[in-house]
Amino acid sequence: MFEDLLSLLFPESCYACDGAMARGEKYICTGCNIKLPYTNYHVHGATELNPLQRRFWGKVQVRYAFSYLLFMPKGRVQRILHKLKYKGGKELGVHLGNRYGSLLSDYHYTDQFDLIVPVPLHKHKLRRRGYNQSDCFGKGLSESMKLPFKADALLRTIDTSTQTRKNRLDRWHNVEQVFQVKQPESIKGRRILLVDDVMTTGATLEACAAVLLSVGATEVSVVTIAAA
Repeated sequence: MFEDLLSLLFPESCYACDGAMARGEKYICTGCNIKLPYTNYHVHGATELNPLQRRFWGKVQVRYAFSYLLFMPKGRVQRILHKLKYKGGKELGVHLGNRYGSLLSDYHYTDQFDLIVPVPLHKHKLRRRGYNQSDCFGKGLSESMKLPFKADALLRTIDTSTQTRKNRLDRWHNVEQVFQVKQPESIKGRRILLVDDVMTTGATLEACAAVLLSVGATEVSVVTIAAA
């Protein structure tokens, strides 16, 4: 009863619109859940009908490429990502992973992967922020898809400068030498689902996928919360 009174007097705010949420709503209000720009890329799988899949053609071998949402500047998705990355929204990341993982499971993708691996932050940035937002999303996927999750599979050896305002070639040169596999034996022969928060050009995911394949991963697929 006391918790009900608190929620009535001090309702939680929606991460997408900042509006007060009704009783029973969690993280994102019903109105925003209806209006979020879902990609539905999982429906098309690894085909030319999936525009995210086409981004990797001729660059690195990626089995599947999925993203839960479309990134739109100054919209709901940008607010969600900002709060996930900079406002301590760790539970939000897990929640989004649970939701999308359940959807991927409904489409029978669970049997396509052996291990979930997040794109890492450099230790200095991780110390400043306190958590890796890609870890949060990956943990949610792991829970709902019943797949193992290895947060420390990849290591970021160089704290790269921000990718903002760089062109695609500059972004690639900025990340191509910065990732290492910590324990190659844990990757060899396994189908990896590589997780990140947002995809712009895909340079970071390309670099990580290339490193994973170089140590013997059978396949690499990628999934993000949002794609621009």
